[in-house]
Amino acid sequence: MTYKGKAFKFGDNIDTDAIIPARYLNTSNYTELAAHCMEDADSEFIKKVSKGDIIVGGENFGCGSSREHAPIAIKHAGVSCVIATSFARIFFRNSINMGLPLFESREASKAIESGDEVEVNPDTGEIKNISKNESYKAKPLPEFIQGIIDAGGLLAWAKKEGK
Repeated sequence: MTYKGKAFKFGDNIDTDAIIPARYLNTSNYTELAAHCMEDADSEFIKKVSKGDIIVGGENFGCGSSREHAPIAIKHAGVSCVIATSFARIFFRNSINMGLPLFESREASKAIESGDEVEVNPDTGEIKNISKNESYKAKPLPEFIQGIIDAGGLLAWAKKEGK
């Protein structure tokens, strides 16, 4: 399985408030959260994103509050994965728990531009920029993490595994 879509590029230190503003945290409705995804970073994002598209960030993506709402909003907005130079650790963990794949690659983060067509192979960590005919490397996801993502998140994985 690969992730393939159009890139939406954001800068460094995109915090969880930019991903899903706190004013929307009074709901647990995933569709409602998705409707406000990235609203404070790009007010038009939700109108432009399509199922399978990819977010590309810089350093420290997902910093700030340790809210699970952020990866939920991203995933339910239709984003297939996020590529960044680095991720805030709690965001990384919450994303895996919610079934949102993340890939760290400084090279890809710098080279990919908004609108580029991108393909990610989670098994090898290869990131292809189809628009520029370039390839970059990310560390592939460990098998157990890919299992959690394939199951749809930690709870679904645990249920499937009988844990």
